[in-house]
Amino acid sequence: MEESSTSVLVVGGSLVGLSAAVFLAWRGVPTVVVERHPGSSAHPRAIGFTPRTLELLRAVGLGPRVPQAARGTRPRRVRVESLAGRWFEETLWTPERPEAPAIEHSPCAGAALAQDRLEPILREEAIALGADVRLGTELLRFEQDDGGVTAWLRGRDGQEYATRAAYLIAADGHRSPVREALGIGRDGRGYLRTARSVLFRAPLDAYLRSGFVQFEVEQPGFSAFLVTYGDGRWMLMFRDDEERDEQAQREMVSRAIGRSDVPIEIVTTGRWTISALIADRFASGRVFLAGDAAHTLPPNRGGYGANTGIEDAHNLAWKLSAVLSGASAPRLLDTYDAERRPIAWLRHQQIFARDDYKAFAGGPARDATILDDDAMELGQLYRSAAVLGADDALPPALRPDRWAGQPGTRAPHVWVVDGGERRSTLDLFQKGWVLLAEDGRWCSAAAQAAGRLGIEVRCIRLGVDVRPVDEREEGALRRAFGLGVGGASLIRPDGYVAWRSVDLPADPAGALTDALGRVSCAA
Repeated sequence: MEESSTSVLVVGGSLVGLSAAVFLAWRGVPTVVVERHPGSSAHPRAIGFTPRTLELLRAVGLGPRVPQAARGTRPRRVRVESLAGRWFEETLWTPERPEAPAIEHSPCAGAALAQDRLEPILREEAIALGADVRLGTELLRFEQDDGGVTAWLRGRDGQEYATRAAYLIAADGHRSPVREALGIGRDGRGYLRTARSVLFRAPLDAYLRSGFVQFEVEQPGFSAFLVTYGDGRWMLMFRDDEERDEQAQREMVSRAIGRSDVPIEIVTTGRWTISALIADRFASGRVFLAGDAAHTLPPNRGGYGANTGIEDAHNLAWKLSAVLSGASAPRLLDTYDAERRPIAWLRHQQIFARDDYKAFAGGPARDATILDDDAMELGQLYRSAAVLGADDALPPALRPDRWAGQPGTRAPHVWVVDGGERRSTLDLFQKGWVLLAEDGRWCSAAAQAAGRLGIEVRCIRLGVDVRPVDEREEGALRRAFGLGVGGASLIRPDGYVAWRSVDLPADPAGALTDALGRVSCAA
Protein backbone atom coordinates (compact mmCIF):
# COMPACT_ATOMS: atom_id res chain seq x y z
CA MET A 1 0.00 0.00 0.00
CA GLU A 2 1.43 3.36 -1.06
CA GLU A 3 2.21 5.80 1.78
CA SER A 4 2.54 9.59 1.56
CA SER A 5 3.27 12.14 4.27
CA THR A 6 2.24 15.61 5.40
CA SER A 7 2.52 17.76 8.50
CA VAL A 8 -1.20 17.96 9.33
CA LEU A 9 -4.04 15.75 8.15
CA VAL A 10 -7.49 17.34 8.50
CA VAL A 11 -10.38 14.86 8.50
CA GLY A 12 -13.52 16.65 7.34
CA GLY A 13 -13.63 19.21 4.55
CA SER A 14 -16.64 21.23 5.60
CA LEU A 15 -16.59 24.67 7.24
CA VAL A 16 -14.23 24.00 10.16
CA GLY A 17 -11.93 21.63 8.31
CA LEU A 18 -11.53 24.06 5.42
CA SER A 19 -10.92 26.93 7.87
CA ALA A 20 -8.18 24.87 9.51
CA ALA A 21 -6.63 24.24 6.10
CA VAL A 22 -6.67 27.96 5.27
CA PHE A 23 -5.15 29.01 8.59
CA LEU A 24 -2.47 26.30 8.44
CA ALA A 25 -1.54 26.77 4.78
CA TRP A 26 -1.40 30.56 5.30
CA ARG A 27 1.34 29.85 7.85
CA GLY A 28 3.16 27.58 5.42
CA VAL A 29 2.19 24.30 7.11
CA PRO A 30 1.84 21.36 4.64
CA THR A 31 -1.77 20.25 5.03
CA VAL A 32 -3.96 17.52 3.55
CA VAL A 33 -7.76 17.67 3.90
CA VAL A 34 -9.91 14.59 3.28
CA GLU A 35 -13.67 14.87 2.88
CA ARG A 36 -15.81 11.80 2.15
CA HIS A 37 -18.49 13.78 0.30
CA PRO A 38 -17.92 15.12 -3.25
CA GLY A 39 -18.58 18.74 -2.17
CA SER A 40 -20.64 20.95 0.11
CA SER A 41 -23.97 19.74 1.47
CA ALA A 42 -27.17 20.53 -0.42
CA HIS A 43 -28.36 22.14 2.81
CA PRO A 44 -27.13 25.70 3.48
CA ARG A 45 -26.90 24.77 7.18
CA ALA A 46 -25.29 27.64 9.16
CA ILE A 47 -26.01 31.24 8.27
CA GLY A 48 -24.52 34.24 10.00
CA PHE A 49 -20.86 34.76 10.82
CA THR A 50 -19.70 36.99 13.64
CA PRO A 51 -17.35 39.98 13.53
CA ARG A 52 -14.65 37.79 15.13
CA THR A 53 -14.90 35.24 12.31
CA LEU A 54 -14.69 38.08 9.79
CA GLU A 55 -11.55 39.36 11.60
CA LEU A 56 -9.92 35.95 11.16
CA LEU A 57 -10.83 35.81 7.47
CA ARG A 58 -9.64 39.40 7.02
CA ALA A 59 -6.25 38.46 8.47
CA VAL A 60 -5.65 35.82 5.79
CA GLY A 61 -6.81 38.13 2.99
CA LEU A 62 -10.38 36.90 2.55
CA GLY A 63 -12.09 40.03 3.88
CA PRO A 64 -13.02 41.47 0.46
CA ARG A 65 -14.55 38.15 -0.65
CA VAL A 66 -17.06 37.87 2.18
CA PRO A 67 -19.92 40.40 1.98
CA GLN A 68 -20.55 41.98 5.38
CA ALA A 69 -23.89 42.81 6.91
CA ALA A 70 -24.81 46.18 8.34
CA ARG A 71 -22.83 46.87 11.51
CA GLY A 72 -24.53 45.95 14.76
CA THR A 73 -27.28 43.84 13.18
CA ARG A 74 -28.28 40.40 14.43
CA PRO A 75 -30.90 38.00 13.03
CA ARG A 76 -34.28 39.32 14.15
CA ARG A 77 -37.09 36.91 15.03
CA VAL A 78 -40.83 37.54 15.28
CA ARG A 79 -43.80 35.37 16.24
CA VAL A 80 -46.39 35.22 13.45
CA GLU A 81 -49.55 33.50 12.41
CA SER A 82 -47.99 33.28 8.92
CA LEU A 83 -45.96 35.59 6.68
CA ALA A 84 -49.13 36.96 5.14
CA GLY A 85 -51.15 36.76 8.35
CA ARG A 86 -50.91 38.51 11.71
CA TRP A 87 -47.53 39.38 13.17
CA PHE A 88 -47.09 39.49 16.94
CA GLU A 89 -44.14 40.35 19.20
CA GLU A 90 -40.40 40.29 18.42
CA THR A 91 -38.34 37.87 20.49
CA LEU A 92 -34.84 39.00 21.42
CA TRP A 93 -31.71 36.85 21.59
CA THR A 94 -30.01 39.11 24.14
CA PRO A 95 -32.01 41.55 26.29
CA GLU A 96 -31.35 45.15 25.30
CA ARG A 97 -29.10 47.14 27.61
CA PRO A 98 -29.50 50.86 26.82
CA GLU A 99 -26.74 51.72 29.30
CA ALA A 100 -24.08 49.87 27.28
CA PRO A 101 -21.87 52.43 25.49
CA ALA A 102 -21.90 52.49 21.69
CA ILE A 103 -18.27 51.57 21.00
CA GLU A 104 -16.83 50.16 17.79
CA HIS A 105 -15.04 47.04 19.02
CA SER A 106 -14.06 45.61 15.63
CA PRO A 107 -13.11 46.75 12.13
CA CYS A 108 -15.55 44.13 10.86
CA ALA A 109 -19.27 43.60 10.89
CA GLY A 110 -20.82 40.16 10.68
CA ALA A 111 -21.79 38.37 7.48
CA ALA A 112 -25.29 37.13 6.61
CA LEU A 113 -23.89 34.40 4.37
CA ALA A 114 -24.96 30.76 4.16
CA GLN A 115 -22.42 28.05 4.92
CA ASP A 116 -22.65 26.55 1.44
CA ARG A 117 -21.66 29.96 0.01
CA LEU A 118 -18.66 30.38 2.33
CA GLU A 119 -17.28 26.86 1.96
CA PRO A 120 -16.31 27.21 -1.74
CA ILE A 121 -14.45 30.44 -0.90
CA LEU A 122 -12.50 28.66 1.84
CA ARG A 123 -11.84 25.61 -0.33
CA GLU A 124 -10.52 27.73 -3.18
CA GLU A 125 -8.31 29.75 -0.83
CA ALA A 126 -6.93 26.67 0.91
CA ILE A 127 -5.93 25.18 -2.44
CA ALA A 128 -4.43 28.49 -3.61
CA LEU A 129 -2.31 28.58 -0.44
CA GLY A 130 -1.00 25.08 -1.12
CA ALA A 131 -3.29 22.78 0.86
CA ASP A 132 -4.12 19.42 -0.71
CA VAL A 133 -7.92 19.10 -0.58
CA ARG A 134 -9.17 15.61 -1.46
CA LEU A 135 -12.93 15.35 -1.96
CA GLY A 136 -14.61 11.97 -2.12
CA THR A 137 -11.91 10.58 0.17
CA GLU A 138 -12.81 8.62 3.30
CA LEU A 139 -10.81 7.91 6.44
CA LEU A 140 -10.92 4.17 7.08
CA ARG A 141 -8.89 4.02 10.29
CA PHE A 142 -5.89 5.60 11.96
CA GLU A 143 -3.18 4.82 14.48
CA GLN A 144 -0.88 7.15 16.37
CA ASP A 145 2.52 6.66 17.95
CA ASP A 146 5.20 8.87 19.48
CA GLY A 147 6.27 10.13 16.05
CA GLY A 148 2.97 10.83 14.33
CA VAL A 149 -0.31 9.49 12.98
CA THR A 150 -0.85 6.95 10.21
CA ALA A 151 -4.20 7.17 8.45
CA TRP A 152 -5.62 4.68 5.97
CA LEU A 153 -7.75 6.35 3.31
CA ARG A 154 -9.99 5.36 0.40
CA GLY A 155 -9.97 7.76 -2.55
CA ARG A 156 -12.79 8.58 -4.94
CA ASP A 157 -11.41 5.94 -7.33
CA GLY A 158 -11.83 3.25 -4.66
CA GLN A 159 -8.10 2.83 -4.15
CA GLU A 160 -6.86 2.52 -0.57
CA TYR A 161 -3.63 4.07 0.62
CA ALA A 162 -1.89 5.26 3.78
CA THR A 163 -0.85 8.77 4.74
CA ARG A 164 1.55 9.68 7.52
CA ALA A 165 1.06 12.99 9.37
CA ALA A 166 2.67 14.63 12.36
CA TYR A 167 -0.78 15.62 13.65
CA LEU A 168 -4.44 14.98 12.85
CA ILE A 169 -7.36 17.40 13.23
CA ALA A 170 -10.77 15.75 13.45
CA ALA A 171 -13.34 18.14 12.00
CA ASP A 172 -15.60 15.25 11.05
CA GLY A 173 -18.89 16.41 12.52
CA HIS A 174 -21.02 15.72 15.56
CA ARG A 175 -20.95 11.94 15.08
CA SER A 176 -17.13 12.09 14.65
CA PRO A 177 -15.79 8.58 13.94
CA VAL A 178 -12.39 9.87 15.05
CA ARG A 179 -13.71 10.95 18.45
CA GLU A 180 -15.50 7.62 18.84
CA ALA A 181 -12.34 5.69 17.91
CA LEU A 182 -10.43 7.60 20.59
CA GLY A 183 -13.07 6.70 23.17
CA ILE A 184 -13.67 10.34 24.14
CA GLY A 185 -17.00 10.77 25.91
CA ARG A 186 -19.30 13.81 25.94
CA ASP A 187 -21.33 15.70 28.49
CA GLY A 188 -23.93 18.47 28.38
CA ARG A 189 -27.66 19.02 28.11
CA GLY A 190 -27.77 16.14 25.64
CA TYR A 191 -30.48 15.23 23.16
CA LEU A 192 -33.19 17.88 22.71
CA ARG A 193 -35.32 16.66 19.82
CA THR A 194 -35.36 15.41 16.24
CA ALA A 195 -36.79 17.72 13.61
CA ARG A 196 -37.64 17.58 9.91
CA SER A 197 -37.12 20.43 7.47
CA VAL A 198 -37.81 21.40 3.89
CA LEU A 199 -35.60 23.76 1.90
CA PHE A 200 -37.45 25.69 -0.81
CA ARG A 201 -37.25 28.68 -3.11
CA ALA A 202 -40.03 31.23 -3.28
CA PRO A 203 -40.38 34.97 -4.14
CA LEU A 204 -40.98 36.23 -0.60
CA ASP A 205 -38.64 39.22 -0.31
CA ALA A 206 -41.58 41.56 0.33
CA TYR A 207 -41.89 40.03 3.81
CA LEU A 208 -38.29 40.91 4.67
CA ARG A 209 -38.65 44.69 4.41
CA SER A 210 -39.30 45.06 8.13
CA GLY A 211 -35.90 43.53 8.92
CA PHE A 212 -37.08 40.19 10.31
CA VAL A 213 -35.48 37.04 8.89
CA GLN A 214 -36.73 34.38 11.32
CA PHE A 215 -40.39 33.57 11.97
CA GLU A 216 -41.96 31.50 14.71
CA VAL A 217 -45.15 30.26 13.00
CA GLU A 218 -47.99 29.47 15.39
CA GLN A 219 -51.44 28.36 14.24
CA PRO A 220 -53.99 26.00 15.78
CA GLY A 221 -52.61 22.53 15.16
CA PHE A 222 -49.51 23.82 13.37
CA SER A 223 -46.23 25.12 14.78
CA ALA A 224 -43.04 25.57 12.78
CA PHE A 225 -39.95 27.73 12.33
CA LEU A 226 -39.34 29.62 9.07
CA VAL A 227 -36.01 31.24 8.15
CA THR A 228 -34.60 32.91 5.03
CA TYR A 229 -31.06 32.54 3.72
CA GLY A 230 -31.31 35.92 2.02
CA ASP A 231 -30.81 34.54 -1.49
CA GLY A 232 -34.31 33.35 -2.36
CA ARG A 233 -33.94 30.16 -0.34
CA TRP A 234 -36.03 29.49 2.75
CA MET A 235 -36.17 26.66 5.26
CA LEU A 236 -39.26 25.50 7.10
CA MET A 237 -38.43 23.41 10.17
CA PHE A 238 -41.19 21.30 11.68
CA ARG A 239 -41.51 20.62 15.40
CA ASP A 240 -42.09 16.91 14.85
CA ASP A 241 -40.28 13.96 13.29
CA GLU A 242 -43.09 13.08 10.90
CA GLU A 243 -42.17 12.07 7.35
CA ARG A 244 -44.18 13.94 4.70
CA ASP A 245 -44.45 13.45 0.95
CA GLU A 246 -43.87 16.37 -1.41
CA GLN A 247 -47.53 17.30 -1.60
CA ALA A 248 -47.77 17.52 2.19
CA GLN A 249 -44.55 19.55 2.30
CA ARG A 250 -45.98 22.02 -0.19
CA GLU A 251 -49.15 22.33 1.83
CA MET A 252 -47.16 23.03 5.01
CA VAL A 253 -45.01 25.64 3.24
CA SER A 254 -48.10 27.38 1.86
CA ARG A 255 -49.64 27.31 5.31
CA ALA A 256 -46.56 28.96 6.83
CA ILE A 257 -46.58 31.60 4.08
CA GLY A 258 -50.31 32.11 4.49
CA ARG A 259 -50.93 32.09 0.75
CA SER A 260 -51.57 29.39 -1.85
CA ASP A 261 -50.72 31.53 -4.89
CA VAL A 262 -46.94 31.73 -4.34
CA PRO A 263 -44.82 29.50 -6.65
CA ILE A 264 -42.72 27.11 -4.55
CA GLU A 265 -39.69 25.08 -5.65
CA ILE A 266 -38.77 22.29 -3.25
CA VAL A 267 -34.96 21.96 -3.16
CA THR A 268 -34.35 19.22 -0.60
CA THR A 269 -35.44 17.92 2.77
CA GLY A 270 -33.59 17.17 5.98
CA ARG A 271 -33.83 15.31 9.26
CA TRP A 272 -31.90 16.82 12.16
CA THR A 273 -30.91 15.69 15.63
CA ILE A 274 -30.73 18.77 17.85
CA SER A 275 -28.51 18.28 20.88
CA ALA A 276 -25.95 19.96 23.14
CA LEU A 277 -22.84 17.94 23.98
CA ILE A 278 -19.24 18.88 24.76
CA ALA A 279 -16.36 16.42 24.40
CA ASP A 280 -14.62 15.46 27.65
CA ARG A 281 -11.33 16.49 26.11
CA PHE A 282 -10.41 18.16 22.83
CA ALA A 283 -7.15 16.30 22.32
CA SER A 284 -5.70 12.82 22.60
CA GLY A 285 -2.00 12.53 21.86
CA ARG A 286 -1.44 13.87 18.36
CA VAL A 287 -5.15 14.06 17.48
CA PHE A 288 -7.29 17.16 18.07
CA LEU A 289 -11.06 17.64 17.90
CA ALA A 290 -12.51 20.81 16.36
CA GLY A 291 -15.96 22.11 15.51
CA ASP A 292 -18.94 19.81 15.99
CA ALA A 293 -16.62 16.89 16.75
CA ALA A 294 -15.60 18.81 19.89
CA HIS A 295 -18.86 20.60 20.73
CA THR A 296 -22.30 20.01 19.28
CA LEU A 297 -24.57 22.95 20.04
CA PRO A 298 -28.15 23.58 18.86
CA PRO A 299 -28.79 26.20 16.13
CA ASN A 300 -28.84 29.62 17.75
CA ARG A 301 -28.83 33.33 16.97
CA GLY A 302 -25.52 33.89 18.75
CA GLY A 303 -23.60 32.02 16.06
CA TYR A 304 -22.16 29.73 18.73
CA GLY A 305 -21.89 26.70 16.46
CA ALA A 306 -19.95 27.32 13.26
CA ASN A 307 -18.16 30.42 14.55
CA THR A 308 -16.91 28.57 17.63
CA GLY A 309 -15.51 25.86 15.38
CA ILE A 310 -13.74 28.34 13.12
CA GLU A 311 -11.99 29.90 16.11
CA ASP A 312 -11.05 26.40 17.33
CA ALA A 313 -9.23 25.95 14.03
CA HIS A 314 -7.57 29.36 14.30
CA ASN A 315 -6.40 28.73 17.87
CA LEU A 316 -4.93 25.38 16.91
CA ALA A 317 -3.29 26.46 13.65
CA TRP A 318 -0.73 28.88 15.10
CA LYS A 319 0.19 26.41 17.84
CA LEU A 320 0.73 23.55 15.39
CA SER A 321 2.79 25.88 13.20
CA ALA A 322 4.98 26.91 16.16
CA VAL A 323 5.58 23.31 17.26
CA LEU A 324 6.21 22.00 13.76
CA SER A 325 8.73 24.79 13.11
CA GLY A 326 10.65 23.82 16.24
CA ALA A 327 10.14 27.23 17.88
CA SER A 328 7.81 25.85 20.57
CA ALA A 329 7.78 22.61 22.52
CA PRO A 330 4.85 20.20 22.04
CA ARG A 331 3.45 21.21 25.44
CA LEU A 332 2.12 24.37 23.73
CA LEU A 333 -0.51 22.11 22.16
CA ASP A 334 -1.89 21.30 25.62
CA THR A 335 -3.19 24.87 25.77
CA TYR A 336 -5.67 24.15 22.94
CA ASP A 337 -7.93 22.12 25.22
CA ALA A 338 -7.28 24.45 28.17
CA GLU A 339 -8.43 27.48 26.16
CA ARG A 340 -11.13 26.22 23.85
CA ARG A 341 -13.09 23.73 25.97
CA PRO A 342 -14.13 26.37 28.57
CA ILE A 343 -15.35 28.56 25.68
CA ALA A 344 -17.54 25.71 24.43
CA TRP A 345 -19.00 25.26 27.92
CA LEU A 346 -19.62 29.00 28.25
CA ARG A 347 -21.53 29.01 24.99
CA HIS A 348 -23.47 25.92 26.03
CA GLN A 349 -24.48 27.79 29.21
CA GLN A 350 -25.42 30.98 27.37
CA ILE A 351 -27.65 29.17 24.86
CA PHE A 352 -29.83 27.72 27.61
CA ALA A 353 -29.86 30.93 29.64
CA ARG A 354 -31.70 32.68 26.80
CA ASP A 355 -35.40 32.55 25.99
CA ASP A 356 -34.90 30.64 22.72
CA TYR A 357 -33.90 27.50 24.64
CA LYS A 358 -35.08 28.29 28.18
CA ALA A 359 -37.63 25.48 27.97
CA PHE A 360 -34.76 22.97 27.72
CA ALA A 361 -32.66 24.59 30.46
CA GLY A 362 -31.80 22.77 33.64
CA GLY A 363 -29.37 23.15 36.52
CA PRO A 364 -27.04 26.17 36.59
CA ALA A 365 -27.99 27.34 33.08
CA ARG A 366 -31.50 28.25 34.22
CA ASP A 367 -30.20 31.04 36.49
CA ALA A 368 -27.06 32.01 34.57
CA THR A 369 -26.39 35.68 33.90
CA ILE A 370 -26.86 36.53 30.24
CA LEU A 371 -23.70 38.05 28.78
CA ASP A 372 -24.02 40.67 26.06
CA ASP A 373 -23.08 39.95 22.47
CA ASP A 374 -19.84 41.96 22.37
CA ALA A 375 -18.60 40.08 25.43
CA MET A 376 -19.41 36.71 23.92
CA GLU A 377 -18.01 37.47 20.48
CA LEU A 378 -15.00 39.62 21.27
CA GLY A 379 -14.40 39.49 25.01
CA GLN A 380 -13.87 35.85 25.97
CA LEU A 381 -10.98 35.06 28.33
CA TYR A 382 -8.37 32.34 27.86
CA ARG A 383 -6.58 30.80 30.82
CA SER A 384 -3.65 28.49 30.02
CA ALA A 385 0.12 28.17 30.10
CA ALA A 386 0.16 30.42 27.00
CA VAL A 387 -1.16 33.37 29.07
CA LEU A 388 0.36 35.07 32.11
CA GLY A 389 -1.86 37.11 34.41
CA ALA A 390 -5.33 35.63 33.85
CA ASP A 391 -6.29 34.29 37.26
CA ASP A 392 -9.38 32.35 38.26
CA ALA A 393 -11.01 35.39 39.87
CA LEU A 394 -11.64 37.00 36.47
CA PRO A 395 -15.02 36.56 34.72
CA PRO A 396 -15.18 34.32 31.62
CA ALA A 397 -16.11 37.21 29.31
CA LEU A 398 -16.56 41.01 29.31
CA ARG A 399 -16.95 43.71 26.69
CA PRO A 400 -13.51 44.51 25.19
CA ASP A 401 -13.52 48.08 26.54
CA ARG A 402 -13.86 46.71 30.07
CA TRP A 403 -10.91 44.35 29.63
CA ALA A 404 -8.56 47.12 28.37
CA GLY A 405 -5.85 44.77 27.17
CA GLN A 406 -6.17 42.13 29.91
CA PRO A 407 -3.87 39.14 29.20
CA GLY A 408 -5.91 36.22 27.88
CA THR A 409 -8.25 38.42 25.84
CA ARG A 410 -8.27 39.43 22.19
CA ALA A 411 -6.12 42.52 21.65
CA PRO A 412 -8.22 45.70 21.41
CA HIS A 413 -9.24 47.25 18.12
CA VAL A 414 -8.18 50.90 17.64
CA TRP A 415 -7.90 52.75 14.34
CA VAL A 416 -4.29 53.84 13.80
CA VAL A 417 -2.08 55.40 11.16
CA ASP A 418 0.61 52.93 10.06
CA GLY A 419 2.96 53.93 7.26
CA GLY A 420 0.56 56.65 6.19
CA GLU A 421 -2.39 54.22 5.98
CA ARG A 422 -5.41 53.92 8.25
CA ARG A 423 -5.47 50.45 9.76
CA SER A 424 -6.86 48.61 12.74
CA THR A 425 -4.49 47.54 15.48
CA LEU A 426 -5.75 44.03 14.68
CA ASP A 427 -4.02 44.30 11.30
CA LEU A 428 -0.68 44.48 13.15
CA PHE A 429 -1.11 41.00 14.61
CA GLN A 430 -1.76 37.34 13.73
CA LYS A 431 1.39 36.56 11.72
CA GLY A 432 3.84 36.29 14.61
CA TRP A 433 4.68 37.57 18.09
CA VAL A 434 4.34 41.36 18.49
CA LEU A 435 5.45 43.61 21.34
CA LEU A 436 3.64 46.95 21.65
CA ALA A 437 5.37 49.66 23.67
CA GLU A 438 5.88 53.40 23.71
CA ASP A 439 9.31 53.31 25.38
CA GLY A 440 12.12 52.46 22.93
CA ARG A 441 13.95 50.36 25.51
CA TRP A 442 11.41 47.61 24.93
CA CYS A 443 12.59 47.22 21.33
CA SER A 444 16.08 46.43 22.55
CA ALA A 445 14.53 44.00 25.03
CA ALA A 446 12.56 42.32 22.23
CA ALA A 447 15.71 41.83 20.16
CA GLN A 448 17.51 40.27 23.14
CA ALA A 449 14.59 37.98 23.99
CA ALA A 450 14.28 36.85 20.37
CA GLY A 451 17.99 36.10 20.21
CA ARG A 452 17.98 34.07 23.41
CA LEU A 453 14.86 32.06 22.63
CA GLY A 454 15.02 31.75 18.85
CA ILE A 455 11.54 33.24 18.48
CA GLU A 456 11.06 36.28 16.26
CA VAL A 457 9.37 39.23 17.96
CA ARG A 458 8.32 42.35 16.10
CA CYS A 459 8.49 45.49 18.24
CA ILE A 460 6.01 48.26 17.38
CA ARG A 461 6.40 51.61 19.11
CA LEU A 462 3.21 53.40 20.00
CA GLY A 463 3.30 57.03 18.92
CA VAL A 464 6.27 56.35 16.62
CA ASP A 465 5.54 53.38 14.33
CA VAL A 466 1.80 53.72 14.79
CA ARG A 467 -0.31 56.53 16.22
CA PRO A 468 -4.04 57.09 16.76
CA VAL A 469 -5.97 58.37 13.75
CA ASP A 470 -7.10 61.25 15.95
CA GLU A 471 -3.79 62.72 17.12
CA ARG A 472 -5.62 64.72 19.77
CA GLU A 473 -6.14 61.41 21.59
CA GLU A 474 -2.69 61.33 23.15
CA GLY A 475 -2.26 58.15 25.16
CA ALA A 476 -5.33 56.49 23.63
CA LEU A 477 -3.38 53.44 22.51
CA ARG A 478 -1.79 52.99 25.91
CA ARG A 479 -5.17 53.24 27.60
CA ALA A 480 -6.73 50.74 25.21
CA PHE A 481 -4.04 48.20 26.11
CA GLY A 482 -3.98 49.09 29.81
CA LEU A 483 -0.41 50.38 29.80
CA GLY A 484 1.45 53.07 31.66
CA VAL A 485 3.99 55.30 29.89
CA GLY A 486 6.73 52.68 30.25
CA GLY A 487 4.57 49.58 29.79
CA ALA A 488 4.48 46.92 27.08
CA SER A 489 1.99 44.33 25.78
CA LEU A 490 3.00 41.01 24.20
CA ILE A 491 0.53 39.79 21.56
CA ARG A 492 0.38 36.16 20.44
CA PRO A 493 0.23 35.05 16.78
CA ASP A 494 -3.55 34.64 17.12
CA GLY A 495 -4.05 38.27 18.22
CA TYR A 496 -4.55 37.49 21.92
CA VAL A 497 -2.67 39.29 24.68
CA ALA A 498 -0.20 36.83 26.23
CA TRP A 499 1.42 39.09 28.84
CA ARG A 500 1.86 42.71 29.73
CA SER A 501 4.00 44.86 31.95
CA VAL A 502 1.95 47.90 32.93
CA ASP A 503 5.12 49.91 33.61
CA LEU A 504 8.83 49.63 32.77
CA PRO A 505 10.55 47.03 34.99
CA ALA A 506 14.15 47.34 36.17
CA ASP A 507 15.23 44.69 33.63
CA PRO A 508 12.94 44.83 30.56
CA ALA A 509 14.97 42.25 28.62
CA GLY A 510 14.92 39.79 31.48
CA ALA A 511 11.21 40.25 32.13
CA LEU A 512 10.29 39.87 28.47
CA THR A 513 12.57 36.87 27.92
CA ASP A 514 11.04 35.09 30.89
CA ALA A 515 7.48 35.89 29.81
CA LEU A 516 7.98 35.02 26.14
CA GLY A 517 9.74 31.78 27.01
CA ARG A 518 6.84 30.72 29.20
CA VAL A 519 3.86 31.72 27.02
CA SER A 520 5.45 30.43 23.79
CA CYS A 521 6.57 27.19 25.48
CA ALA A 522 9.89 27.94 23.80
CA ALA A 523 11.82 24.92 22.67
